[in-house]
Amino acid sequence: MTEIHKRIADSFHAQGLMSTIGASLALVADGEVHIEMPFSIGLSQQHGYVHAGAVTSIVDSACGYAALTKAPSGFEVVTAEFKINFVRPAVGHRFLAIGRVQNAGKLLTVCSGEVRAFSGTGDAHKVVAFMQATVVNVQREASAA
Repeated sequence: MTEIHKRIADSFHAQGLMSTIGASLALVADGEVHIEMPFSIGLSQQHGYVHAGAVTSIVDSACGYAALTKAPSGFEVVTAEFKINFVRPAVGHRFLAIGRVQNAGKLLTVCSGEVRAFSGTGDAHKVVAFMQATVVNVQREASAA
């Protein structure tokens, strides 16, 4: 495991929300992070689709962690804003959020994301959402000794 992968994994596992929704870290690469989430009736809305809030949560985190792969040492990241488009109902057995860095500046990183729904066991999928996000690098506070 690389240092950046460990940094992302440690942060991911410290998030209560990702654990609550059953999400897992699927890939960490330079400028790209994938997060998987299985379907759960507990994440559904009134029509039986996965709720937009759950879909948004995994793709926001994927974009944020993609940005963190580019952040300078001593910095964390927070989302400043995002825009999400839902292009079809979130129907499937599992979902994959892909976050990619489009441009990493000194303080701001622009990312794009998508969420794919898988209904079978193969690679066939349908994209259910697209995101564009701006992520801010925030200097870590020194820990009190």
